[in-house]
Amino acid sequence: MDIQLKRGYIEICVLASMLKEETYGYKLIKDVSYVMDISESTLYPILKRLEASGCVSSRNAEYNSRLRKYYSITNIGRERIKEFMSDWNDVMKIYEYIKGECDCE
Repeated sequence: MDIQLKRGYIEICVLASMLKEETYGYKLIKDVSYVMDISESTLYPILKRLEASGCVSSRNAEYNSRLRKYYSITNIGRERIKEFMSDWNDVMKIYEYIKGECDCE
């Protein structure tokens, strides 16, 4: 998969993982790995970008005598998911067109 396309999908998956509750890095990797490969070296720069863009907020809290960073989706992040979902129909049209023109399967 194209790296830029994959990066966009990973960002949306990370945001979606935060919809129900705040979470932390290891759990995000575990949750997102269910649908696509992700490593710490991929996740943390994405979280930093999402936080800088206002899609995610974070807080530090002690857990088992260690400091853990928790991430929460913001209203901007929720809007980003909505935009992605509204664009999905356009993406599927492109996919169906390519699939119909290509004898790739």
